[in-house]
Amino acid sequence: MASSSESAYFTQHEINELQTTYEQGELSKFTTQMEKKLNDIKNAELNIAVTGNSGAGKSTFINAMRGLRGCDEGAAKIGNIETTMEQTPYKHSTFPNVCFWDLPGVGTTKFPMKVYVSRMGFTTYDFFIIISQNRFTENDAKVIEEIKNLGKKFYFLRSQIDNDLNTLEQQGIDFDRMTELAEMKQDISRRLMAAGISDPIIFLISNFSLNEFDFPQLKETLLNNLDGIKKDILLMSLPSTTVKIVEMK
Repeated sequence: MASSSESAYFTQHEINELQTTYEQGELSKFTTQMEKKLNDIKNAELNIAVTGNSGAGKSTFINAMRGLRGCDEGAAKIGNIETTMEQTPYKHSTFPNVCFWDLPGVGTTKFPMKVYVSRMGFTTYDFFIIISQNRFTENDAKVIEEIKNLGKKFYFLRSQIDNDLNTLEQQGIDFDRMTELAEMKQDISRRLMAAGISDPIIFLISNFSLNEFDFPQLKETLLNNLDGIKKDILLMSLPSTTVKIVEMK
């Protein structure tokens, strides 16, 4: 029987218990235990909250993580104005146990901070993605405080990095790509720490280049910070865009 390092579906205690049951010839009990575990796997859910201001690329990110384009059936609606008026679930087309929730931006007259957390049901999500296309705001910092109080993971995504670099090139500015990206990440980190967020986890991404910038590291980090069944269902749902993801699958 596989060891715990080979199987995220079973804890070492469960493996030992199954092995003992099998060796003692209690096949009926063994079958019942296996059926229960299979039902647990089938019914496990992973709920991922995606929040940020309008135009930040929330919908495009959700589509990218689900292997969809904006024109595909079931894709999240894309626009530069706030198209999300309520939290909207987008289940993965192949792995419906994985659901991305598009949350409206905080701080509007409809969603002031004092009611945002309860209205958005923060306790139901496994972790949070906070997306910005420029700078993270004071409202973002307030949201993070609420997430931290719940003891949940959160990640900062600075989107549309490809546009930023293209703009520099179009303006004829001479720059080193790696240096520019490092300085950009350092600037974001300083601003977040000034807002009271210690050791922020930041990824620079383009939703249209899933193998570039920090997108591969983002996927690996999300997987490494999940345990057991939830890690496996996220892994199986990810687009097979890198050799490492394929090998892990």
